[in-house]
Amino acid sequence: METLVFKNNAAFREMKGKELPNSEWITVSQQMINDFANATLDTQWVHVDVERAKKESPFKSTIAHGFMSVALLSQFLGDIIKIESIKMGLNYGLNYVRFMNPVPVNSQLRLISTVKDVENHKHGIKATFSCTVEIKGEEKPACVAEFLALFIE
Repeated sequence: METLVFKNNAAFREMKGKELPNSEWITVSQQMINDFANATLDTQWVHVDVERAKKESPFKSTIAHGFMSVALLSQFLGDIIKIESIKMGLNYGLNYVRFMNPVPVNSQLRLISTVKDVENHKHGIKATFSCTVEIKGEEKPACVAEFLALFIE
């Protein structure tokens, strides 16, 4: 995977309207799903009860939480881009998100993304990313989202 390195926010602005490199694949393990369930207090059986999911779920296995796919966006983007001058990056929000396909345990996910917009913000810049979280071997993605982040210098 290629990590794009930018000296500062001004250099990153040149990415507006451009595709980013695809992220590396991340395997979604049962431990990750369990940890997410415990952190969010969403312990619905379809996520954490392996034996019941095998028997009763139409997916025949546990599946990751939809919001887990969204929560991975920061990690994926952090692996793809680095702005050397920023002191911190903050999640700013989501303009849009749709969960298109369930993510069965042990699926592999990666991010396909474009920098949709870059705007001034009082502490730096606000970047809007068009994101697709792809599931390896599946036609439909896990989710699509428009994700916003602040990069503070």
